Amino acid sequence: MAKRVQLVLTKDVSKLGKSGDLVEVAPGYARNYLIPQSLATHATPGILKQVERRRELERQRQLELKQQALEQKAALEKVGSLSIAKQVGENDAIFGTVTSQDVADAIQAAASLEVDRRGITIPDIGKLGTYKAEVKLHSEVTAQIDIQVVAS
Repeated sequence: MAKRVQLVLTKDVSKLGKSGDLVEVAPGYARNYLIPQSLATHATPGILKQVERRRELERQRQLELKQQALEQKAALEKVGSLSIAKQVGENDAIFGTVTSQDVADAIQAAASLEVDRRGITIPDIGKLGTYKAEVKLHSEVTAQIDIQVVAS
């Protein structure tokens, strides 16, 4: 059985790892594919130190992003309830629907926060009333907000 070779990936490789990962592969795979395609380099002590430094910087950056998300969550919870005005028909049924873009615009107006509309989860809203929506600010931070749909 051939000896395995340790490499550090320089780019993401599907089914193998992400950039900066230390991987062990077969020598032929390394020699014939990964190294000629500049997808990996040999794992030397200097390169391992660089990889560790990059990982530490990335970890610190992720901590800062999480801290910002926690601050945004506190600001959203301080706002309380958001009002969204919609045209109303009979039986308090609204015309159209309340979209995540409507909620993002309401957050922008009330709390002066830029929130990505793709991170907003709202229930089906078809009538006037109060609803709960989830705003995903970070992979680990989710805020709950109240949406009050009122007649315009």
